[in-house]
Amino acid sequence: MTEPKGSVEVITGSMFCGKTDEMIRRLRRAAIAKQKVQVFKPAIDIRYDEVRVVSHAGSHFDATPIESSADIRKLLDPDTTVVAIDEAQFLDEGIVDLVNELAEKGLRVIVGGLDLDFRGEPFGAMPVLISQAEHVDKLHAICMVCGEDASRTQRLVNGPPANYHDPVVIVGADEMYEARCRKCHQVPGR
Repeated sequence: MTEPKGSVEVITGSMFCGKTDEMIRRLRRAAIAKQKVQVFKPAIDIRYDEVRVVSHAGSHFDATPIESSADIRKLLDPDTTVVAIDEAQFLDEGIVDLVNELAEKGLRVIVGGLDLDFRGEPFGAMPVLISQAEHVDKLHAICMVCGEDASRTQRLVNGPPANYHDPVVIVGADEMYEARCRKCHQVPGR
């Protein structure tokens, strides 16, 4: 009998592009196929729910909140075959080794997260995860200024764009972020 082949799938793009909806779609298919699924999300992400991943469109799937990548190792059930990690850009660098370790053990690992921060720069461990994954889907939203494909996340502070030197991590939704194309994305102070 051969060992099951593990893999890493990354779903990335700007906010409002459908990353979580796509992750949930894949998780539902795995559940229908009677695969044992576990979903993890950073505890910092309480925008819609503390114990579910929830898309901006309202789709949801039960999840376990974690403080660090090490929590996944501790909480992983031995019979799990599919592991999903949402908002991976908020996790520590240890997520890279953990994701690869799980895939090498034969698990299917689905990772979702922003590839770029509000400044348009690589976000957390996502660039490394993207480069090491077997499958990468970069989704696009619609630019809220011109209507073209959006690949950036614009942070707004009471209307105007956030300054380059503002903190990188501020969890929020449509009240402080919108999707923008490269041309319409603005970062004062860059």
